[in-house]
Amino acid sequence: MSTPEIEEIPIRDDMIRLGQLLKLANLVEDGVEATELIKSGLVKVNGEIDDRRGRQLHVGDTVTVNGRTVRIAAA
Repeated sequence: MSTPEIEEIPIRDDMIRLGQLLKLANLVEDGVEATELIKSGLVKVNGEIDDRRGRQLHVGDTVTVNGRTVRIAAA
């Protein structure tokens, strides 16, 4: 079993909300799709399912959707 690649997503501020990150990382098309995925329990933050679209994420946090993982990095 291979380890999935983790894509680094740089952010300018010290925090980004989960819904915004999903759009920035092109994991979703828009906010509606982000909300649906989050509410359906299909989004993991740091390995655990999170159902809060407004969840604050910081540098080092990881988000996984549909087998794709991204990590927040400082810009």
